Amino acid sequence: MNNECIFCKIVSGELPSSKVYEDENVLAFLDIHPVNPGHTLVVTKKHFESIHDTPDDLICKCVITAKKVANAIQAKLNAEGVNIGMNNGKAAGQIVFHSHIHIMPRYGNDSFKLWQGKSSNPEERDKIAEKIKLGLA
Repeated sequence: MNNECIFCKIVSGELPSSKVYEDENVLAFLDIHPVNPGHTLVVTKKHFESIHDTPDDLICKCVITAKKVANAIQAKLNAEGVNIGMNNGKAAGQIVFHSHIHIMPRYGNDSFKLWQGKSSNPEERDKIAEKIKLGLA
């Protein structure tokens, strides 16, 4: 528990939330600044800053919960699709430094844009792929 963390305060019940799911490891609640109605956050109950320090088994539990919530969002809110994402680090847009996954309902006319790709060449991609492979070894 991090006493300064807003998500830790939500997990502990110190701050209110609109909960949609809870078990011993994770809590899912509606985002207060949603992309679309039903935008849900799945957070770890224990405080971890990002994907990098969250234990593998707990990340797996978060992803399974995100899938359950995404299925419910599509079924009950008539979403045409969902984006599931996780911002890790300030440069990636992380605002609350507590491990969490976004489930964002999407509709064909909602005008929300996640990213616009940049062009790249095959040689550049191959060099980058090799660097990443070295990090996996």
